[in-house]
Amino acid sequence: MIHTKRLTKEQALQKLRHYCAYQERCHAEVKEKLYAFGLHKQEVEESIMQLIEENYLNEERFARQFAGGKFRMKQWGRIKIKEALKQKRVSDYCIRKALQEIDEEQYQATLTKLAAKKWKSIRGQGVNRYVRSAKTTAWLMQKGYETEAIRRVVSALAARDSSLAE
Repeated sequence: MIHTKRLTKEQALQKLRHYCAYQERCHAEVKEKLYAFGLHKQEVEESIMQLIEENYLNEERFARQFAGGKFRMKQWGRIKIKEALKQKRVSDYCIRKALQEIDEEQYQATLTKLAAKKWKSIRGQGVNRYVRSAKTTAWLMQKGYETEAIRRVVSALAARDSSLAE
């Protein structure tokens, strides 16, 4: 087992100011770091309060950036973003606020684009619109999109496909 020397509260705070300034962090990540530096519960709580007061730590800001980033960069749906934020022990209030930040038009456009791309990518022997629908739906659910929104988009693709076949 590796023993790191215990930091003083002030040393730990200085390190965490840099840690939080570099990238938004959730409270759970910061708490974990403080405990890893050898601080005790009282010192951890005081440090968290100080970082909040100094505006290094803001869970709502973290949640908004996290949600926006996962949506833009990885094209995750709301369900997957919400679950990831819950895993990071972000409050329900902050999760709701973060999800409200995602533009509805952009969200629908991304869902439609992803569905169309996946639909086109499914090739092979015996592939029909039912197989495509099932595979596209499963993939979009894995990306964290809502069942009803997926159903609408996939139905439109299947309808378009069947009208082309006629």
